[in-house]
Amino acid sequence: MEGHEDQAHRIKRMVLPGGKTIEVVYFSQSEVERSAAGHPPAEPAQDLHVCIECSCEFVYPVQWEEAGPENWTVLLHCPNCGVYREGVFTQETVEAFDEELDRGAEALEAGYNRLVHTNMADEAERFAGALAAGAILPEDF
Repeated sequence: MEGHEDQAHRIKRMVLPGGKTIEVVYFSQSEVERSAAGHPPAEPAQDLHVCIECSCEFVYPVQWEEAGPENWTVLLHCPNCGVYREGVFTQETVEAFDEELDRGAEALEAGYNRLVHTNMADEAERFAGALAAGAILPEDF
């Protein structure tokens, strides 16, 4: 990598949606090079999981990709009102959104596990009741 010895660089560690961690090396650019790159400015910090139309708190990302060295372009969808919106957001805003998505996934998993446990307990109780009443015979199997 000749010619890069005197350039400053920084490393950004990113966790991809699948959980894989990668490191991206950025070499610093002059202000002129940055403006020539045409990276759009980021929107103000906001809760991306909240819909801007209906205030539903279940907005999820459809697609996201880097929009320059420090920002992300994210396509969001609200399952409640069906609105899609795309925006450019800072790394901090996207990380906060990712944490909210993780909390939501944990809540869904906990709810699913409770439902499975309740259904299995109910099914076992009905089966035991049927056995006690003589409603299940060996021929049933």
